Amino acid sequence: MTEVKKQEEENESKPKIRIKIKAYDHKVIDQSAKQIVETALRSGAEVRGPVPLPTEISKFTVNKSTFVHKDSRDQYEMRVHKRLIDILEPNPKIIDAMSNLNLPAGVFVEIKM
Repeated sequence: MTEVKKQEEENESKPKIRIKIKAYDHKVIDQSAKQIVETALRSGAEVRGPVPLPTEISKFTVNKSTFVHKDSRDQYEMRVHKRLIDILEPNPKIIDAMSNLNLPAGVFVEIKM
């Protein structure tokens, strides 16, 4: 076996917590990611990330007028920024610290073990 495959198998067998963060504002999501990483490091865990994932962009075109003026339109877009954080070899202290975090409004957190 090559070293890469051995390393992948070792990483898969170790327990880890994967945290996905989503938000509409990039400043808020970066602050939240920094807060999560600092909390995990204080608890003595190894952290990988935050890894920026591709931004989801939804675009909408709306007619300004209700009937006659078809050429007059407004365009809006909504961006969803995402980050990924892995916490390797978590212990109960880290899990308690993560559950007590106060994150700003508008930040959606998904935690998988």
